[in-house]
Amino acid sequence: MSDRLVWLPFDPAELGDAPEGLRYEVVDPTREVPDSVEDVRFYVPPYQMGPAIGDVLPRMRSLEVVQLLSAGVDNVRSRVPEGVALCNGRGIHDTSTAELTLALILASLRGIPDFVRAQDRHEWTPGWRPALADRRVLLVGHGAIGEAIEARLLPFEVEVVRVARTAREGVHGIDELPRLLPDADVVVLIVPLTAATRGLVDADFLARMKEGALLVNVARGAVVVTDDLVAALHSGRVRAAIDVAETEPLPADSPLWDAPGLLVSPHVGGASSAMWPRAHRLVRDQLHRYAAGEPLHNVMTGEY
Repeated sequence: MSDRLVWLPFDPAELGDAPEGLRYEVVDPTREVPDSVEDVRFYVPPYQMGPAIGDVLPRMRSLEVVQLLSAGVDNVRSRVPEGVALCNGRGIHDTSTAELTLALILASLRGIPDFVRAQDRHEWTPGWRPALADRRVLLVGHGAIGEAIEARLLPFEVEVVRVARTAREGVHGIDELPRLLPDADVVVLIVPLTAATRGLVDADFLARMKEGALLVNVARGAVVVTDDLVAALHSGRVRAAIDVAETEPLPADSPLWDAPGLLVSPHVGGASSAMWPRAHRLVRDQLHRYAAGEPLHNVMTGEY
């Protein structure tokens, strides 16, 4: 067939107005790799496939585009063949991840995990808890998801301090973190995993945080040095809420499970009903652009 082949992780009917001139197959390479693998031109891997995405790429001799459904590309970037466009899922997870970020912040500050445990014991445990209102939130990462988090934070009457890789109007550079950390009540991490951000949150970073401050990681697990975070939690200086870990799934013997003042969610920032409509829209738009020979969105260049 002359029609260019597209591998999708979902029924093409979900796209609605799918472009003509393309041929579609629903494929999950972790279960079976069809003989058509050598003919694939446009590949959309299953969501949260992780590093296994790269396993099938060497067999895709006709590949032109890899369209991820994730915002991060660190698991696959080095394995994408030269000349193949790698596009991330920018825009898919903004809403869902921002919602979870707010949930983690509010649950941690208002003591929701403690109430759940008290309910299991049939205990009534009233008391005063810190509010989110009037707090200073340091937002480390100000891409699309960071902006979505900020938009949801502001109605809670907080002050948001923005930090990004490069300083610009209204946004501090990441090199200013040592000065900004001591004044922040909540520190939210939403940076990509790069050479510059790997291990960003270490013992020094945590020591600079305000006493009793809350660290929220919805970025990548390796942005935080796990042993340093565990030590800081046991010291009682800081609290934390994490949706990601260096090793996932988090091993049963990880010291994080029993660390005091820690709320753990299992990397579900994007896993909500809000994701799929946005994923379908992005893939549909990208396929229309691809079919028409127009420039694609979200093409990854440089380390980001």
